[in-house]
Amino acid sequence: MSWLSSSQGVVLTAYHPSGKDQAVGGNHGKVGEEATPSRKYGQYTMNQEVTKVSEKPPYDRSSSQDSLDELSMEDYWTELENIKKSSENRQDQEVVVVKEPDEGELEEEWLKEAGLSNLFGESAGDPQESMVFLSTLTRTQAAAVQKRVETVSQTLRKKNKQYQIPDVRDIFAQQTESKEKAPDGTESQSVRTNENKYQGKDDQASSLVVGEKELIPLVPEEAPASETDINLEVSFAEQAVNQKESSKEKPQKSRGDDAPLLNFRLPKDKTGTTKIGDLAPQDMKKVCHLALIELTALYDVLGVELKQQKAVKIKTKDSGLFCIPLTLLLEQDQRKVPGTRIPLIFQKLISRIEEGGLETEGLLRIPGAAIRIKNLCQELEAKFYEGTFNWESVKQHDAASLLKLFIRELPQPLLSVEYLKAFQAVQNLPTKRQQLQALNLLVILLPDANRDTLKALLEFLQRVIDNRDKNKMTTMNVAMVMAPNLFMCHALGLKCSEQREFVMAAGTANIMHLLIKYQKLLWTIPKFIVNQVRKQNTENHKKDKKAMKKLLKKMAYDREKYEKQDKSTNDADIPQGVIRVQAPHLSKVSMAIQLTEELKASDVLARFLSQESGIAQTLKKGEVFLYEIGGNIGERCLDEDTYMKDLYQLNPNAEWVIKSKPL
Repeated sequence: MSWLSSSQGVVLTAYHPSGKDQAVGGNHGKVGEEATPSRKYGQYTMNQEVTKVSEKPPYDRSSSQDSLDELSMEDYWTELENIKKSSENRQDQEVVVVKEPDEGELEEEWLKEAGLSNLFGESAGDPQESMVFLSTLTRTQAAAVQKRVETVSQTLRKKNKQYQIPDVRDIFAQQTESKEKAPDGTESQSVRTNENKYQGKDDQASSLVVGEKELIPLVPEEAPASETDINLEVSFAEQAVNQKESSKEKPQKSRGDDAPLLNFRLPKDKTGTTKIGDLAPQDMKKVCHLALIELTALYDVLGVELKQQKAVKIKTKDSGLFCIPLTLLLEQDQRKVPGTRIPLIFQKLISRIEEGGLETEGLLRIPGAAIRIKNLCQELEAKFYEGTFNWESVKQHDAASLLKLFIRELPQPLLSVEYLKAFQAVQNLPTKRQQLQALNLLVILLPDANRDTLKALLEFLQRVIDNRDKNKMTTMNVAMVMAPNLFMCHALGLKCSEQREFVMAAGTANIMHLLIKYQKLLWTIPKFIVNQVRKQNTENHKKDKKAMKKLLKKMAYDREKYEKQDKSTNDADIPQGVIRVQAPHLSKVSMAIQLTEELKASDVLARFLSQESGIAQTLKKGEVFLYEIGGNIGERCLDEDTYMKDLYQLNPNAEWVIKSKPL
């Protein structure tokens, strides 16, 4: 990879395996080329002009880049070529056309997904239902909502809809009063101070420029790297605003070459880290609403366009293994194995690859024979559910090819039609920190089936990478090979020059790299979002309490009696600084535990499990968890490093229960 000076920036050059050395900036594809209607290697396209990629974009090796073979993109283009070859032996798949929305339609859909549909349209009228939600938003989140409400309002007026359209100024009147305060009530200046400790010059990643496009390069794992906590306590969009403001006050120094070496880790949180799957469904729904608003706010602040896509429904297979919608496949699997969250064929293919040993050199990179793959697909479709398929006949590289084929041939992409472009747009964000923040929010927004399957895939890929000394598959190698399989509708479907194709390839490979490397971080729900959910619940409880008091008064009940009962339920004869923990499924069903500064959730579990017999103790360990239930949260599974006193102070009205996680 080399940098050539040009009037439009820096032109990235690359090496083409066939030996045709050529600058990427030259030889652009023709703008007017037509898409091939029966293109077999992509099952979904965006509503844009497309062109068929006939060969890999040229890639010129610079003499200064001999040490960067892993970054040469050769694995990416080889995988793309393998995909094309294997597709020639498969039947044509019906294309999912993504509808270009009418003016205001995207914003209307966005407000619905954000849980704010009652701010417009026929359901508009009394927007009080959303006031509690809006009152918990940060200034940047509120700005993102306000922008969409204004667009929808203008569109509805243009269309002469006879709806009651609320005035945006009325909806956000409460926001202006508390504009100077963060969601937790602290002054915005203190928020800025808090997040500044997480951010420094190292976060500004040094970049490659292709034309006017910047790319954050991948960095070899062997390079020494410094680590820093990623800030999950302050809104990501607020951090971006504060970073912009501070850079105006103190002009940034030139970007350091060591910037990409900065790694991020999960910060230690005394009130416990919240993972996806730890919250009750009603709270997770609120998390998704907030994640969408926060993602939009972040993209708005950074000037990156965020457009959700909407796939037009098409007729798909209603049974089988390949080319079947993920939700339908899971319904099919759950009839065989109740509670299944990851497709059985997907699990079995991973299992078969692992049976062959993860030390095999070139695992995932070396393709299986195309004709053999086609025959295996047909045989699997016929025999998999009958249990008569002979897995011993499947070679390891064939199983790997089938796994990638399964991902590619999903009627809608694993990263979802709605958010695939948003995942791709992550490459346009200026820093690695912001890229991770966006990916974190996007993972939260994925449908459950897609997210669970993606998690299983990334965990498997990490196990492959753990054997890199023998299989020669580093994180970057795996990212290069897997990126076309997750993003190929963009890699092959967008009509663009060879220069843009290279940018697309490098960008999606970089996103894949981040997904694999930071999967634990990406499956964490940011603390500031959990705190916003807590605030919503608290405000809703107050609202419910007021309504109950009104009702009791109307029904002529003794109001004082109600208030007295309400107070006593919280005290419940438990001394100050002591919590009562319930464990209905263990030998010791209840225990009063004194809170201390060092008491953790793991200590509470250990006290209960110590009462179990030897065998039961072993069986229960890792199967039961301590839960925080009620108060300002619906239900939350606690991680073992949660400090109980700190959490008690955050949610003094909670109940504490030990139980197993639901399937």
